[in-house]
Amino acid sequence: MTQNILLNGCAPTPLAHYLKALGILRLVAEQKDPDATGCWRNEGFVLNSVLDKEALLQFFLEEYRPTPIIAPWNGGSGFYYQESKSKAIDPATGKKQKSGIRNQPTEATRTVEALLNSEAPRFAEYRQLLAQARQMLTQSGFQESPKNEDKNTVLQLIRNSFPDTFLGWLDAALLISQDKTFFPPLLGTGGNDGNLDFTNNFMQRQLQLFDAQDGVANQAVRSWLLSALFEYPASHLQKDAAIGQFSPGNAGGPNATAGFESSSLINPWDFVLMLEGSLLFAANATRRFQQDNAGALSYPFTVRNTGGGSGSSEQSDETNARAEIWLPLWHNPASLAELKALFQEGRATVGRRPAKDGLDFARAVAALGVDRGIGEFQRYGFMMRSGKAYLATPMGRIQTRHNPVAELCQDLDKARFLENLRGFARKAEAPGRIVSLVHQLENRLFELTRNSDPKTAQDILMLLGKLQRALSISAKGREAVRRPVPLLSAAWLLNADDGTAEFRLACALAGLSAADLPMRVHFAPVKAKEQAWDEHSRLAVWGEGSFENNMTTLLRTRLLAAERLQHKDKPFNFGFGADCSDIASFLESTTDDLRIGELAQGLALLKDIPRNLTGEKDRQAVLPGAYVTLKPFFTTDEALKKTGFLPPDCKLPFRAEILAGLAANQTDKAVKLAWDKLKHAGVALPTFPNQPPSALAMDGQRLLAALAIPVEFGQLEKMLRGIKTYQFM
Repeated sequence: MTQNILLNGCAPTPLAHYLKALGILRLVAEQKDPDATGCWRNEGFVLNSVLDKEALLQFFLEEYRPTPIIAPWNGGSGFYYQESKSKAIDPATGKKQKSGIRNQPTEATRTVEALLNSEAPRFAEYRQLLAQARQMLTQSGFQESPKNEDKNTVLQLIRNSFPDTFLGWLDAALLISQDKTFFPPLLGTGGNDGNLDFTNNFMQRQLQLFDAQDGVANQAVRSWLLSALFEYPASHLQKDAAIGQFSPGNAGGPNATAGFESSSLINPWDFVLMLEGSLLFAANATRRFQQDNAGALSYPFTVRNTGGGSGSSEQSDETNARAEIWLPLWHNPASLAELKALFQEGRATVGRRPAKDGLDFARAVAALGVDRGIGEFQRYGFMMRSGKAYLATPMGRIQTRHNPVAELCQDLDKARFLENLRGFARKAEAPGRIVSLVHQLENRLFELTRNSDPKTAQDILMLLGKLQRALSISAKGREAVRRPVPLLSAAWLLNADDGTAEFRLACALAGLSAADLPMRVHFAPVKAKEQAWDEHSRLAVWGEGSFENNMTTLLRTRLLAAERLQHKDKPFNFGFGADCSDIASFLESTTDDLRIGELAQGLALLKDIPRNLTGEKDRQAVLPGAYVTLKPFFTTDEALKKTGFLPPDCKLPFRAEILAGLAANQTDKAVKLAWDKLKHAGVALPTFPNQPPSALAMDGQRLLAALAIPVEFGQLEKMLRGIKTYQFM
């Protein structure tokens, strides 16, 4: 009968507890119940096997045989004695001179000796492996830990002669290629982290759990096991025993307890089961190295570190971080064979390429480019913290749900734009402005993989607009990134629509067009017909000033360019138009002008802006007579003829005096000029009162900016058709 046991002591965080769950399932399946399965549920691990709770405890206390793991290539592995010192004093240093003889035992060597002299059946395989390793080192003449090529020699000897059962640990601790050895971050640098050798500490913890001679469990071992498996309270934990990078909260140090400082407190079972679980991460290095030369990228679910997407790290952490690992959480019972297959494959893809860093992995998860059956991923970064120590830092939990919005990121992959941009931002010569913007962009792209909030898409568009301008003024940036921001699909606009007046106004402004005059050429020096920088551009005039000042400069530049290009019509073609109510809000200064300008810069990067957005339609409002009188001069003749405002054979050219008058805040003068020109063009104007509408108290520059923003065609037609009877304010 299958028993379901909830192991509360095994949780997705910290890393030690996640690995502990894998270790329990592996050991039970290999040594007791081959049909055992496990899954994650309610922040704990559920073990399904023929063992009930008491039988599970009995298995570990009486039957468990530790996996023999050693690291003869490491100095702290217990295979190398220290060099003894003679009684002679070195006159230069005042210290005892070294004898040149390595016969001084250490705690590590004493641990190896204790296991070699053990008679316990549960340590039989360990004794055989330790003896084989010692014999190999003696025959090869290694009295101290090998370095460089000697280390490669030792590794090759191990791979050629050691039993297959050991190769699982070797492949988990090292990635060996034809010309280089790589160290996956999960197990430090080949089974050690600085001076902490994981394998010798594993042996030390074994001797704390079991008597070396007969293998019987020592005192307090049962209570430690109950604590490790079920989170029961336990006493007499081991002080000052190292846990390494796997459980930062148990490492001790300042503020780690109610007092000023605490020593580390370790449950030996936690360390033992943690390393037992790490063996599931054995990598198939031979096949993977054909795809990538970076060792970390060949390790299961391991990618380069990305500072974005987590409040616990930032871009500056990437320099010293080893990598990051995304640990799968599955919610349906899985057997050991299934988990081995999962971890051996252990990859995620973005499109057709493997994920290279944290952002890539987040995109793959959102696109379901990972193994199905995984409900979530717990993300860890191996960060340098507390001096030069590396700690497995939790960086958030990501659900593996399909989020089509995340596919918007694919637009940024064109011409390797995003890859080149992020690479440049990590170089020392990158300007601080670009570094900051790229970090913000990465954070927002992470958010985009998790949700479909329109604000996130808007933030990304605004950041892209800012980056376009920032790159344009950085010669090194242009050289490194090579091309401007790729043109984006219309899906960005549809997913960024939050139904606000600011968004509609920005869409209308960004969608202004004319032959060879897309709006993006005014925001950054780019070419109109191709994705390339235009170093000689005279059209990129948008700056850091107010929205009204920028619009005035932009319009003046745009009209002069249209004249230079010999356009036959005013350069105010449009597809999408704002509502009259949006224009009214802008004229009343109740809109966020900064946001309109920043959104317009991002939206101008779209290939095309659709005519319609989702949400409520036809938001009507009565606009000032001054606006209505001036609007025809900011509308193409083609549109004026479609509305019936102009006869087919007439034209209404733009008057530079109108722009000059509004820019100088001589609004009444500009309105009167427009009134007169409309009369001369034969437009039927109101007969009472037979005079221009008042522009009293209207800011000329703000009115000019409002006039440049296209109005939805139906509302424009209604406004212009009714100009004869329009009730001017």
